[in-house]
Order: sequence, then structure tokens, then C-alpha cells
Amino acid sequence: MKILVIGSGGREHALVWKLRQSPLVKEVYCAPGNAGIGQLALCVPLKPTDIKGLLKFAKEETIDLTVVGSERPLVEGIVDAFEERGYKIFGPSKAAARLEGSKVFSKNFMERHRIPTARYRSFEASAIDQAKKYINTIEPPLVVKADGLAAGKGVLICKSRQDAAAALDEIILQKAFGSAGNQIVIEEFLDGEEASLFVLTDGERYALLASAQDHKRILDGDLGKNTGGMGAYAPAPIVTHELLQTVVEKIVRPTLDGMRQDGMPYRGCLYIGLMMTQDGPKVLEYNCRFGDPETQVVVPLIDGDLAEIFLAIAEHRLDASTVRVHSAAAVCVVMASHGYPDEYQTGKQIFGLENIKAEDGVVVFHAGTKTEGNAAVTSGGRVLGVTAIGFTNELEQTIRNAYRAVEKITFDGAYYRSDIGKKALKHLRPQ
Repeated sequence: MKILVIGSGGREHALVWKLRQSPLVKEVYCAPGNAGIGQLALCVPLKPTDIKGLLKFAKEETIDLTVVGSERPLVEGIVDAFEERGYKIFGPSKAAARLEGSKVFSKNFMERHRIPTARYRSFEASAIDQAKKYINTIEPPLVVKADGLAAGKGVLICKSRQDAAAALDEIILQKAFGSAGNQIVIEEFLDGEEASLFVLTDGERYALLASAQDHKRILDGDLGKNTGGMGAYAPAPIVTHELLQTVVEKIVRPTLDGMRQDGMPYRGCLYIGLMMTQDGPKVLEYNCRFGDPETQVVVPLIDGDLAEIFLAIAEHRLDASTVRVHSAAAVCVVMASHGYPDEYQTGKQIFGLENIKAEDGVVVFHAGTKTEGNAAVTSGGRVLGVTAIGFTNELEQTIRNAYRAVEKITFDGAYYRSDIGKKALKHLRPQ
């Protein structure tokens, strides 16, 4: 098979890395890719949202399967465009991708299908005065969300009503997230511990991948600003077998059934962001694709042929028994540019990548990199995802292996959290 992967981050590098291991795969292309992906695939200078250009490329190169990594082309309807022309593609339709593309849509969907989530109300931007009045009727802390896509940064946790009012001004009046803030959601703050679950589905049948836990805040101890994710580990010990059964019964099945009932069967990867509350698991958000950096720890744990799995989903014939998960642990530490998630510099040469060896159980997934001459340089806020895989399922040792590898890599202004995985150890070593 000839496969085209769409995207340029660490998620896409992990997908390309796993797809290349399939005996079914003859060639992998990636649009636009990055420096690390370029070592495994032929990078194509096309933007993920250039649907016409991607269609033309798929036709010219006789691509057998397209895998969409990033959310925006999905929300803009790339799957519909490809399928209308008879091309096989992995991902949800434009209608189904609204689960991520519109928080108002997803909250209304969950309410309609009685899927546990935070209490909420939604408002048009023109109704900012009513939104501010509503804030005064609920107890802080609370959460203000921009409706549309905002690169994972459109969720503002507000400790006071004044903070919430300021968040509304930021989203609606200052247009911090552009048109994504044309509608907003205000919801109760859910207290508990977060986890992520990936569901692979062809619209009817489904399979679960390893649970994971992301680290969104920029600083150790989950302090500071929200980011796209500073690291992750899998599996997440908080998601016990019993808790997972509850998630399947109350969230996974009702979501997939609800999408079919509403006439938009969901196919592809459904990411479910969960909060484990005292009242049980509740949905924080849906994503219509693999998460980042969770993909970097979940995909290496898949025991199976990823190309065959994706092709089966695209052809609506998934056999869930072919999707198996290794009894292992994986930890990803994100190395970011100084200043991220605010302003940061790029073009910094990366040193030490040659010191990382796969036989040591470590893979470096590139996120924000590009090639200049023979060197890899930084080109984004999140630069690398240094991922250790421990097939002895020993999480503590896997964490140590990840950080040992991080210490071998450097670039000017490199920053990373030093506590990725510590939450998991608390569950594995109860006091």
C-alpha cells in the first residue's frame, strides 16, 4: 500500500513510525511532515487544509489510504471530499467531526443522549451581557470555552466570577481565538483527575486503545498556562478495569450509538477526554482524531498492524479482535521552546539526537522541527516528544529511561517538565 499521512507534528511522526512497520506498506508520504518524519517518509509541501491539492496528489500518486492526523481538515470536510471521489481515508465525516469542531454541538449532543458531562449553558457572542449575568448565578471555579477550534488553548479555567467575565471579554471582545469565539460555553468546573481514551471505530464496531494521561500545564505540579500538552504516559493507572467498564457502558457506547441515531456514524479515532469525579467519569471533551502527545505513548503500545486496522476502518469492516494492546508502559516527555505557549524563537539547532537508540527502548518523535542543510532545527513551540517504552510494564523505570534520553538532547532554550508520570506512581504506590 501507498499511504498518505496528513499533518506535521509528533502525533503524525508516531503514526508514520508505526505504519512503516506494516508489511502491507510500500511507501509513506506525509503532508507537510517535519525533520523526523522525513527520515521515514517522503514529505510533501502541502498544507493539511489544502484539500484540493491533497486530492490531486492522492490521484497522481495512486494513494491507497489517506490518514488524517490533524483536526482542522477533518472539520473542513476532507473525508467527505475524498470519499466522494472513491478514495479510502481514515477519519470522521465533516458532520461527525463537529464533536470537536463545535463545543456547543458536542455539549448539546451529550445532553440529548444523556452522556455524563459538566452542567453548562451556551451563548452567542452577541449575548455577552446575558453570559455575564449567568456567571453570577453559579459558584466558581468555572470554565469558559470558545466554541470552535483553538489549537487546544480555547479553554479557560476561572477561579472567580471576575476571572470568568475577563475570559468572556478575551474571547468575545478581544477575539483571542478569532471566529472560534463566535459562540461560547460556560460550564461547571469538574474536580478530579483527567484521563484520555482513544476509540478506534468503523461506525458500528469499536476497539479501545490503552488509556493515557496528558499534562496540559506548562509548569511542574500542573501549574501555569495551558499548552497543547507537555507530556503523557500510558496506561493510566487511574483507569482501572472496573472504571473502564463504566466508561464503556455510560460514555463509549452511548456516544457511538448516538452518532448513528443522529445520522452521522462516527468512523476513525474518537478521543474522549475524561474527568474522574466523585460522581463517576464524565466527558470533558471529544476530539475527532488522535491526541497529541498521547498518540506518542498509545500508538507504540498497539500490538497489531496499524495499516490493516486503518484500512479496515476506512472500508467499514473493523474486526476488533485485531486491535490488541501490549502489556507495557510508555512515557513521553515534551521538549519545548523557551517562552512556549507564548512567544518563542525558532531556528535553534538540535544536538544529541544521534545519541538516542531505539534498542534502548526510546524513540524521539519530532513535533516542531524542520531540516536546514544536514541539521534539524526548531520550528515550533513543542519541538520533540522523547518517548520511552517499557515492555516490562515497569512505569517507574520507563520514566527514568525517558528522562535519561532527554538529558542527551539539547537546543538553545530547551524546556521540559520534570514530573511527567509522577501522578501515576501515586496510584501504583498507595499511601
